[in-house]
Amino acid sequence: MAEPLELTVDGMRYAVEVDPHRTLLRLLRDDLGRTGPKEGCDDSECGACMVLLDGRPVNSCSYLALQAAARTVTTVEGLGTPDELHPLQRAFLEAGGIQCGFCTPGMLISAAALLAADPDPTDERIRDALAGNLCRCTGYQPILAAVTTAAAELRAG
Repeated sequence: MAEPLELTVDGMRYAVEVDPHRTLLRLLRDDLGRTGPKEGCDDSECGACMVLLDGRPVNSCSYLALQAAARTVTTVEGLGTPDELHPLQRAFLEAGGIQCGFCTPGMLISAAALLAADPDPTDERIRDALAGNLCRCTGYQPILAAVTTAAAELRAG
């Protein structure tokens, strides 16, 4: 039996009804049209489904939609716009941190959470923050460079 759910996603308020067993990932992708979060492993191992929940990164594939009641969700679509990319999005493009793109939304979300908490992270801190995000294409060095570049840009204002 469907339950009522109210939440904010990328700045927009939603009131929906969801099955108690529906994941946040399925709600975001299937019902709200946010296709940035990807279904990779469906077991909280790859990070492709990462979103910010009240500013903290969570694997939406293992998070029940009803647990997000009255909370704020930010997907990769909420970081920037096509006309004005977030500094992380721009840095990923410029540094070659994007290849197939499947892991990119989760990487961007994890990096955004890191930079919100630590505006001047060390390479080790960046690696730790991205440890829950798997990438099979880039070799991680361009991603590390992109996060470092974006951090400097954000600090400079």
